[in-house]
Amino acid sequence: MTDWNQTSRETKRVLAPHEPPPLEVVNAQGKSEFFLICEHAGNRIPEALGDMGLSEEDRQRHIAWDIGARAVALELSKMLDAPLYMQRYSRLVCDCNRRPDVPSFAPEKSEATIVPANQNLSAADREARANEIFWPFHNAVTEALDARNAAGRTTKLVTVHSFTPVFHGEKRPWEIGVLFNRDRDFAPRIYEWLTTNTDRVIGSNEPYAVGDDSDYAIPVHGEKRGIPCVEFEIRNDLIADPANAPRWAGYLRDAVTGV
Repeated sequence: MTDWNQTSRETKRVLAPHEPPPLEVVNAQGKSEFFLICEHAGNRIPEALGDMGLSEEDRQRHIAWDIGARAVALELSKMLDAPLYMQRYSRLVCDCNRRPDVPSFAPEKSEATIVPANQNLSAADREARANEIFWPFHNAVTEALDARNAAGRTTKLVTVHSFTPVFHGEKRPWEIGVLFNRDRDFAPRIYEWLTTNTDRVIGSNEPYAVGDDSDYAIPVHGEKRGIPCVEFEIRNDLIADPANAPRWAGYLRDAVTGV
């Protein structure tokens, strides 16, 4: 049996020097008022963690990343001429939409799947993942948003996610979820626009709701700054094929520009 904690101590670093950084930026100089984030865009696993004790099938499932979200975010960035900040590494390594101090930051179990590499993680192991993946990603977002504010630019924050159509055996009927918490203006108006102007099945805070323990980007980069912010969730069976990304990105574009 692999001693994942020992492996982490021996390698001392989570990412090897030749591995890509967590942050991928597209259209950094985009002129739009919209700023896009996709925290679960990739499912890379650092070499130091091997396969994390998971099968290839599990590493491709929704537990590891937001299937289809990257393709939709890229299309939306092009449609809006908006900067897009994406995160490359699997949410099982560290979930960049969770605070580092909550258990789901490096989950021991995701849905019904045990994650061997995350069992009994030491504080040092969690800190290493945060320092090499989480903080570089979010610090870059913070710097970009600070620069926009200093330049007097209007910013509306949009995060792009996807969700599994069946969770713990329960089917989810929604096709697009519009998620929000403290901002009761921008996101609710987007929800109303989508329900009025499309024939899609739209959820308000479905299949999740935004919270300080269950999210990071919206509470920290959006709500704390007092800027309009919304999290989109798209059912991943609708966007697993990249060919469908333009259609679904189009719904998001029309909604955020229509309110």
